[in-house]
Amino acid sequence: QLRLVESGGGLVQPGGSLRLSCAASGFTLDHYAIGWFRQAPGKEREAVSCINYSGGITNYADSVKGRFTISRNNAKNMVYLQMSTLKPEDTAVYYCAADRSEYITCPSLFARFWGQGTRVTVSS
Repeated sequence: QLRLVESGGGLVQPGGSLRLSCAASGFTLDHYAIGWFRQAPGKEREAVSCINYSGGITNYADSVKGRFTISRNNAKNMVYLQMSTLKPEDTAVYYCAADRSEYITCPSLFARFWGQGTRVTVSS
């Protein structure tokens, strides 16, 4: 079965850090652009960060620039999102998504593969 699985979410205090992981099952990620999206209660899903197939190009939403870092380890078939200086407004369910292409950096909301999401709650 081809799927993505996120992990690493949880409850953290403002100013804290979390590292999210996205693992692929049933396929290899090395030809895929990967994106992290999030959806807060009552809001639309939004793009947070993305990385191209090789890891050489990354992109970030303005709201997370300087605080979040996306990376990948194709040998381990994993993508990560290191989140630091977390704020209450970062509270959301975080999803990873994958699109097979070496010509894009960021999968769209119509990406082929999606994970089930991992919940991040930033609260004191």
